[in-house]
Amino acid sequence: MATPLPPRNLLEKLVSFPTVSSESNLALIDWVEGYLASFAIPVTRVWNAARDKASLYAHAGPETPGGVLLSGHTDVVPVAGQDWATDPWTVVERNGRLYGRGTCDMKGFNALAIWALVRARIEGVSSPLQLALSHDEEVGCLGAPAMIDHMRAAGFPRAQSVIVGEPSAMKVVTGHKGTIGFDVRVTGHEVHSSLMHKGVSAVMEAAALIDWANDRNGENRARAPLDDDALFDPPWTTLHVGQVRGGTAHNITAATCAFGLDMRCLPGEGTERWREAWENERARAEARMQAIHPATRIESTPTFDVPALQPRPDNPAEALARRLTGDNALHVVSYATEAGQFQQAGFSTVICGPGDIAQAHQPNEYISLDQFRQGETFMNRLLAHLAS
Repeated sequence: MATPLPPRNLLEKLVSFPTVSSESNLALIDWVEGYLASFAIPVTRVWNAARDKASLYAHAGPETPGGVLLSGHTDVVPVAGQDWATDPWTVVERNGRLYGRGTCDMKGFNALAIWALVRARIEGVSSPLQLALSHDEEVGCLGAPAMIDHMRAAGFPRAQSVIVGEPSAMKVVTGHKGTIGFDVRVTGHEVHSSLMHKGVSAVMEAAALIDWANDRNGENRARAPLDDDALFDPPWTTLHVGQVRGGTAHNITAATCAFGLDMRCLPGEGTERWREAWENERARAEARMQAIHPATRIESTPTFDVPALQPRPDNPAEALARRLTGDNALHVVSYATEAGQFQQAGFSTVICGPGDIAQAHQPNEYISLDQFRQGETFMNRLLAHLAS
């Protein structure tokens, strides 16, 4: 049997793989699979359609239901255009911090989870410990659903609790917003701008749709949130457009315009309500355009749909995480994670991981040594719990 690596060395190895979502993650998956195999831990891969990326899941301990599944994602956001003081693919320690892309989000947790899984295999546990690592979380939580479906279809022993290790400063997070996204393409009709009443400007029609989104933001902000929705920051559903591309010249009604729209929806409202509201507005705008020229249109392609994580009574994952951390406060987050997808599949799920989300996606991303050590303490307590 191989010699186990400590958490810090595992983190350094994981960060060394530049697993930006636009690139393959297979080098990292190959390494993790080989490392776990050296301790006789079998790994199952779940490929994407192009077979250039994969998720994996693994199990240590008795082949029975129950126990805990530790969930993380392997992809990271790009470093291009960011001003890094160090090599983003090398862990650098400075002033009590470990710098590197993914140290916080979320290879720090992944390293600790791999370390705990190997320890569970070597030392033995009475209840199983499982690991799930996905791909393409950063671009819409795209990889986890197929992995979860594969686990269920394969008869993988069902965990009692799922802990998704997104950076939460080791606080127990029981809720997050749902999120949906659309790629929107507006096709107008070109004429000289002096005759704009005979044409349809894709740019101006796109602007009207964006204005509709902004109006909804104003209405949502003014509305009093219901129950636990008041815990979110901000405590309302947000609609956002980050990029707009279109137009030919300043004196031509634009033939095309494209933009991306995302909505982060309060759990109490749900994503379906907002999907319907958007589709109704899209249809109204398209009908207005086609009354001028029938060839115009608005295409809206869904890009992601991540369900909210909702607080649940009698939640074994929450009870366990609170016992291990001592945190009994209520915490929710406005970003979406794979926790909502595990919960939707029937798993008892919480978010709890080391690091501060404020450092995620930033140049010179880091996790503090204190947070990394707190994560290690959490894993030690989890192993003791599973062994008892």
